[in-house]
Amino acid sequence: MALKTSKLRDAITFAIVVGGAVGGAAHAQGVPASSNTTEGATNLDRIQVTGSRIRQVDTETAQPVLLIDRASIEKQGFQSVADILQNISAAGAPPISRASPLSAGEAAGGVYISLRNLGAERTLVLVNGRRMPITTSGLADISAIPAVAVERIEVLKDGASSIYGSDAIGGVVNIITRSNYEGASASAYYGQYSEGDGAITNGDFVMGFSGDRGSVTIAAEWGKEDEVKASDRPYSAFPRSDLHPTDGWTTVGQFGGFVTTASTMVPGLPAGTRVVLREGGNPRVITDYIRQDINTGGCTTAGCTPGSTLHKSNTNLQTDLRTPVERRGLFVDTNYDLTDNLALRSNFLYSYRDAQRTVAGYPMQAASFATPMSGQSYFNPTGATISNWWRRAWEVPRVSRAEQTTYRFSTALEGSFEVGERFFDWDVGYQFSKSNSLQSSYGNLNVPRVRLAVGPSYVNAQGQLVCGTPATGTAAATVVTGCVPWNPYLPFGTVGPGGLTDNKALQDYLFQEEHATGETKTEVFNANIAGSLFTLPAGDLGFAVGVETRKESGTFVPDALAVTGDSTNLASGPTGGSYRVNEVFAELEVPVLADMPFAQELTLSLASRYSDYDTFGDTTNNKLGIKWKPFDSLLLRGTVADGFRAPTIQNLFGGGSQTFVAFTDPCDTNFGSSSSNATTRANCVAAMGALANSYRQIGQGFVPVNAGNQQTPVAFTQGSNPLLTPEVSVSQTIGAVWSPTFVEGLNIALDWWKIRIAETIVQDSPTAILNDCYINGITSRCSPQLFTRDPALGYINFMQYGNRNAGFRKAEGFDLDVSYRMSTDFGNFSFTSSSTYTAKDYFVSTNDPRLPLSGVGFTSQFRIRSNTGVSWDMGDFGVTWGARYYSSMKENCTYFISGSTEPNLECNEITFAPTGNLTGTTSAISRRKRTGSVTFNDVQIRYNAPWDATISIGANNVFDRVGPVMYTQPSSNTSYYGGFDIGRFLYMRYTQRF
Repeated sequence: MALKTSKLRDAITFAIVVGGAVGGAAHAQGVPASSNTTEGATNLDRIQVTGSRIRQVDTETAQPVLLIDRASIEKQGFQSVADILQNISAAGAPPISRASPLSAGEAAGGVYISLRNLGAERTLVLVNGRRMPITTSGLADISAIPAVAVERIEVLKDGASSIYGSDAIGGVVNIITRSNYEGASASAYYGQYSEGDGAITNGDFVMGFSGDRGSVTIAAEWGKEDEVKASDRPYSAFPRSDLHPTDGWTTVGQFGGFVTTASTMVPGLPAGTRVVLREGGNPRVITDYIRQDINTGGCTTAGCTPGSTLHKSNTNLQTDLRTPVERRGLFVDTNYDLTDNLALRSNFLYSYRDAQRTVAGYPMQAASFATPMSGQSYFNPTGATISNWWRRAWEVPRVSRAEQTTYRFSTALEGSFEVGERFFDWDVGYQFSKSNSLQSSYGNLNVPRVRLAVGPSYVNAQGQLVCGTPATGTAAATVVTGCVPWNPYLPFGTVGPGGLTDNKALQDYLFQEEHATGETKTEVFNANIAGSLFTLPAGDLGFAVGVETRKESGTFVPDALAVTGDSTNLASGPTGGSYRVNEVFAELEVPVLADMPFAQELTLSLASRYSDYDTFGDTTNNKLGIKWKPFDSLLLRGTVADGFRAPTIQNLFGGGSQTFVAFTDPCDTNFGSSSSNATTRANCVAAMGALANSYRQIGQGFVPVNAGNQQTPVAFTQGSNPLLTPEVSVSQTIGAVWSPTFVEGLNIALDWWKIRIAETIVQDSPTAILNDCYINGITSRCSPQLFTRDPALGYINFMQYGNRNAGFRKAEGFDLDVSYRMSTDFGNFSFTSSSTYTAKDYFVSTNDPRLPLSGVGFTSQFRIRSNTGVSWDMGDFGVTWGARYYSSMKENCTYFISGSTEPNLECNEITFAPTGNLTGTTSAISRRKRTGSVTFNDVQIRYNAPWDATISIGANNVFDRVGPVMYTQPSSNTSYYGGFDIGRFLYMRYTQRF
């Protein structure tokens, strides 16, 4: 059955059909409001538009709003709000994706949207105009909303801090839920990739009841999405993709080994040699150890050499490409008219998410955790202490599970009153949100137990292998109770004393399940009033004012083993804190001209919001908008808006944590600036001596890296900063919406946008610190409080960094939206296209003088994203075809000959560029890889059956297109963009209405 018919619904429908065919026009949010009826005329109900608190009939505003209505949602093959929003053209790379199994922390398992690619923490997410709950790092999980509960989604592609407060820098996503629904319907959905994996099963229902004074709408959903292994796709089956299947394999493999020293020599091999056990060898016999092949591939001045897989591991064999998740959700919306002018509206959300992720067994390295093998270990083949041994725990892949339960309750009294001939609308509301998270992980090693397991051990008189020391002379034997000896040199698949393979006792001893818990709360009280103050010659002067108080609190407590650093899981301290903000805002809608030649309408909108935080102080943010209709078919519009983002609980009160971060050392003579920049080389020599002339960055396994942007072999430490101040921004838009009278049904919207963020809250990074020190020559950034180097090998052996207000972010581009609808004797046709072109995107992470070193499209931003759809409906049949286009991107070159100025297949863009040092004139070779573009095509065929059901079948990525290889692994942990399709996905949906 259809939604209940009302004048409000008619107004919304009119707005969507007439004013909202194009994504550039604003669209209505259904809010109960009064109407005025006089003899011979009926005024449409006033409605509230996303981005404004003033209720009005006209849905065209000075700011661009994209509408995704219920019909559009049902014509897609995507089953979650998260997938729907990730595919809009204004969305950037998500901070965490289903292709990022190495993600950690409280946000792992969720999905977050980043409008304009400015970061999910700078995108405000609302439900019915009120805030979604957030993590302590300020992220709102858009997958928590059941898709069946959504009536439409409005995406405000403009800054809106003057209306909504903090976080609305990149834009606002307002998810508007179903209300006043009558009847019931249920749907079942199933789909999977043509490779036979990654199945998605989904079931939902919605039902509603209404009476003379109120209504109840209930929507529930359950969904399960299976995993896809990285090894099951060619581009993700290997660390460097199938283009280089033998490159990038880790030397910290399931074979074990150690680095020889003067006291742990292998006959015939010099000290400092990495050795492993020969195939079939005896791990207790020193002559059975051979030199490890450490060739992982790469390019030098002599050319590019393929890697070897001998003595190494392909970690992608145990890693997820798409992580599994199960969700269930319930949304209840109620409306009750207490009187003709007073209504109570409440809604309740329950969401549960269970997400898992799997990565390869932990690469245990003794040098990173100070766990030397004792010379008295039964398995030590040398008889002397071995300080640098390694073994990847291939038998025990790391599996993490993130469960999150969210409750959100919102209620408001909404009323209206009349003074003279003027109507005023008011509301007083309360909102409470709470999220509890439980994260379980298995596969990390207990460091103190590792230390004991490779400590002294022997075979006792009963023939048992035990930890401890045998009796010698007058000294009695000792036994470490509960300890199980470990032989890390016995390779995976070989069953033997002390081996991990099929040794449950040893696995239970070394590995313990860890648990982290978190809780966040949001509590909001607000009151608003809106109406018109008086009548100007061009119309009523509209206004809205309101007050709000909000408290955010949150904690995240890692397992005790992680807090103390007694686990190979990254050490981190607990996060905990809260803040409160009191706010007041005012908004005016000022009609200047109306019904005049070349000025059918000229309206100014002004807004201001004052916010007082108990953490950093106060801030005021303003907005000015202009809307001009020279004639009925053309709307010109523009805005200038302040914005801000307050520091989050994590920013202010987060516990320090360890991280094996990836970075490029500028002193590396192959992949760093030192390879081509004389100034950088000189600075490196001054700090490191002659070693700088041949220095190679050391990566995992303590071997030279074979590419830039590689992980550190020792953990660095990152933390928070209680002295942070807000980010501040200015956003500008200028646009036009044209509906030509000579082509009925055609709408075109073009908007230019520009956003500049200053005082950005940046997580300082190793790359930024080292670039400032060695490339830009900023002495303060070379402080030993920030980092130190190993005196012998030169690698960074200590680094500590945190948040700070520094630098800026500037993005600029255009949005183009086109729609066309046509009715014929052969059915109804519609065409829609939404495109975003990012002309500039600069990010600078320091306040020290320098040039922007990163530009548009670099590693995580597409210059152009475009979605196009064509639909045909006739009678009970319908077909929709869609195309999702991603332009090329740029990333650092991996495969190039050092010093060469000639481009090649995978290093196809070489230019000379400034070094970034404003005081110097030296130019350096800038090597880039430009990836190819890709288009994914989707199709759906549907039939409305006579028994009031709809049957839909379809395919996403129907041509089974594959995106380009990206070695920088944007939003993923494989050489493939985490937002790309991973195969042809076939599905069927059945909906039954009652």
